[in-house]
Amino acid sequence: MSSESIATPVPFSAGMGAPRAALPAGACDCHVHVYDQRFPAAPLARLLPPDASAQDYAALQRRIGTARVVLVTPSTYGSDNRCLLDGLTALGAMRIEARGVAVVDGTEGDAELQHLHAAGVRGVRLNLSLGVSGSVDSIVPLAHRILPLGWHLQLLMPPELLAEQGAVLRQLPVPLVFDHFGRIAPAQAGRHPAHAVLLALLQSGRAWVKLSGGYIVSSVHSVEDPLLDGLAASYLRCAPGRVLWGSDWPHATASAGVQPLPDDARQVDRLIDWTDAAGGPALLRQVLVDNPQALYGFGSRM
Repeated sequence: MSSESIATPVPFSAGMGAPRAALPAGACDCHVHVYDQRFPAAPLARLLPPDASAQDYAALQRRIGTARVVLVTPSTYGSDNRCLLDGLTALGAMRIEARGVAVVDGTEGDAELQHLHAAGVRGVRLNLSLGVSGSVDSIVPLAHRILPLGWHLQLLMPPELLAEQGAVLRQLPVPLVFDHFGRIAPAQAGRHPAHAVLLALLQSGRAWVKLSGGYIVSSVHSVEDPLLDGLAASYLRCAPGRVLWGSDWPHATASAGVQPLPDDARQVDRLIDWTDAAGGPALLRQVLVDNPQALYGFGSRM
């Protein structure tokens, strides 16, 4: 794929160009949300973005060259996964291979969890940064609740909490996934205890990290932040087989006015920058194809 412009813009994505290089076959965007006002927001939800559909996301796939996707229930819906399930169904109808990360409170029955699994859910997210659902006390019970399903526990937590909970996290019986660079600011790389905890979890094979939401952790609210280079390199060099990438489309924080709407082709270009510096095209394929396939089970029967 070249950097030529496309005919029409993609909803919720700035720019009209493609990434500077073609992505490998089977490339996966591991962090995407869908929104639909037919499903009510949670009472304490802070982010209330406009509708963004699976069909809208399919246009972004065509632009940036990904083939697979992981939908994540956003904080907007609390533990209501109906919008996620609707999105997975719509992606399946378009023959787009997708997996899901749901939000549960641990009281769900076996039948409900099996229903989520059959729909393609392979993990649960605990968001401890926005205070919509869940608490630090639910980490251990949730891990044990999802263990029989072979799911992972995805955590979004402030770095202070990550550092504080390091001993607990090391003892959990399920894989861990940290989104948005582990919520560690680029300037904190090598300095904050949470960074050391996360690197140790990656190196031990107990965790994965998503290079997603770079504009969220950057002090300048941009994926162009050169300080992101060092933070990305710390993960890629520590545990290349445990790093994932996600666009964070449709960028709910941009809709909320926190930062400008990102150009997702440039987000891919920045990933290429990081993998080029740490290992080249083989590493790009590992991050976009091999690692998501190992974690989410792409290519296997549902």
